[in-house]
Amino acid sequence: MDGSPADLWKLCSVQQVEEVKCVIRVLPVWLSAALFYLAYIQQTTYTIFQSLQSDRRLGSGTFQIPAGSYMVFLMLGMTIFIPIYDRVLVPFLRKYTGRDGGITQLQRVGAGLFLCITSMLVSAAVEQHRRTVALTRETLGVAPRKGAISSMSGMWLIPQLLLMGIGDALAGVGQMEFYYKQFPENMRSFAGSLYYCGIGLASYLSSFLLSAVHNITEGSSAGNWLPEDLNKGRLEYFYYFVAGMMTLNFAYFLLVSHWYRYKDVVAKDNDMDKSSNEVDKVSV
Repeated sequence: MDGSPADLWKLCSVQQVEEVKCVIRVLPVWLSAALFYLAYIQQTTYTIFQSLQSDRRLGSGTFQIPAGSYMVFLMLGMTIFIPIYDRVLVPFLRKYTGRDGGITQLQRVGAGLFLCITSMLVSAAVEQHRRTVALTRETLGVAPRKGAISSMSGMWLIPQLLLMGIGDALAGVGQMEFYYKQFPENMRSFAGSLYYCGIGLASYLSSFLLSAVHNITEGSSAGNWLPEDLNKGRLEYFYYFVAGMMTLNFAYFLLVSHWYRYKDVVAKDNDMDKSSNEVDKVSV
């Protein structure tokens, strides 16, 4: 009686159709970009375990950096890089690309994914060195519920954290900007939630991945890759495995980003704002 369709699944407005099309177009990119946080979670988790079995002393003193405080270097990398990117890299890139942002949002996400792979490879190399030092040289005691503490300085863990922090500044911020600009104005709240849904998906996948690695490697000749005592495990193999997964994901991201066509939602919104301003002036 009120003119609305009896079955919304059979008859939809043009706006609803366009909104669904927008979500479908973004989903392949969202899936690939969300997997960045699968590696991010492994980095933030196992770097703490590595630090517990490393020399955390500052110089020759007795003060030790708390294991959880190493995550400050990840945040520090992000905090320092973001203003450098905005004030230095964007103006420099703008001269060559002619884009306001220097590069596209997907190019920014891709750079973050590449740094994620690099961070995993560096993590594997550092862990291999830490374990070798722990097994071949004099140790610094035993960590509670862990194992022997390697004499390798915990400062060696900083590069992998800085790389991941810079990668997050590129991939994380790039994702949020991409979703915000590719959805129409009435879907901006959905665009913001999509980013956090990706982090949630990565958390579930991380739990599944760790369970699978534990179950598969426990009966292998090399033993469990991820035991409580890292000196008895092969954490570097796990890092290499995650790096391989991220490499495949990066290749997939290059494909979907190449096929993706940007929707100029921002320009339309600006035109609407200008039109509304003109109407206001006329009415006044």
